[in-house]
Amino acid sequence: MEVKAYARNIRIAPRKVRLVIGLVRGMDVEKAAAQLKFIRKASALPVLKLLNSAIANAEHNFKLDSGDLYIKTITADGGPMMKRWRSRAFGRAAPIRKRTSHISIVLSEKPKEGKAAAAAVVKTAEARGKKPEAKAKETKPAAVKEAKKPAVKAEPKAASKTKAS
Repeated sequence: MEVKAYARNIRIAPRKVRLVIGLVRGMDVEKAAAQLKFIRKASALPVLKLLNSAIANAEHNFKLDSGDLYIKTITADGGPMMKRWRSRAFGRAAPIRKRTSHISIVLSEKPKEGKAAAAAVVKTAEARGKKPEAKAKETKPAAVKEAKKPAVKAEPKAASKTKAS
């Protein structure tokens, strides 16, 4: 079961949000929440709020246990930009782009271990058929390796004489 949550139009640049979400991608939700509480970045707070919202969605809407969830995917995409102008020298104006982010998170249940999981792995392996055999690496004979020429050292160039004017 996958649980999704979105935070839209967050007033932090996506590049800054990606620094934080890269740290928690693939983690268990409890570990990720603990990690986000101690990250000293402004974007950690909206990501933590989104994670808590996704956990609440899973518990309330799908009756899932938060201990069995992990972050399957988390992305930060660009949202609309607010465009402003900054005055510059000689009466010119330079653009300022105030970027926003759309953050999306997908939580999923951890794969269960045991006989059922092992049987599922066997069934998928049988459905795929035999695995292709790995090709052996071609190696050069020892005589060829020894016959390599040693590196020739370049002699220093003689100092050229230049006319002084």
